[in-house]
Amino acid sequence: MRAMERTEAELIAAALKGDAASFEPLVEKYSPRVFATARRYARRESEVEDIVQEVWLKAYQKLSSFRGDAPFEHWLMRLAVRTCYDFLRSHQRNRETTFSELTEPEEDWLERFVRQPDSASEHASAAKQLIERLMEQLSPPARLIITLLEIEDRSVKEISRLTGWSVPLVKVRAFRARAEMRKLLAKIAKDKYL
Repeated sequence: MRAMERTEAELIAAALKGDAASFEPLVEKYSPRVFATARRYARRESEVEDIVQEVWLKAYQKLSSFRGDAPFEHWLMRLAVRTCYDFLRSHQRNRETTFSELTEPEEDWLERFVRQPDSASEHASAAKQLIERLMEQLSPPARLIITLLEIEDRSVKEISRLTGWSVPLVKVRAFRARAEMRKLLAKIAKDKYL
């Protein structure tokens, strides 16, 4: 029987018995999803690759903790999100970057947004670059919450499941993250226009 014809449960059971090759079809199947998740938290491809490698290493090492009461993919994505959060905390860059080095398109977009918010498209590449800069300035919990809640459009319950945080804690962190984002936006506006 070829590995791809076996169910995920059979592959996991074989991997747990020491057959490392049985884990490979799972890596092949879910790597695109793990890479996509990692890319939301790291910009450099080398960092993305490090995160993905860490996720698969942890998944293999902790495979015995997979109980099978939920799909393997859910268990894996929880592990991926937590690994990304650990990455954000350990690679917390100097978040006091000034916004004086905005590119010309970013500055033009920001000026348009300040003058006429309705006319400034949120899909403009300058807007996306500005949002990326803002995201890098956020604390790790705030960045994780904003990414999951606003960018990935996940529910509070889903975020609670993915992170292991209680629902009230997710709500508190979402409130704080939005406040942190508003404070950053106010700082940019003050630096630029006052």
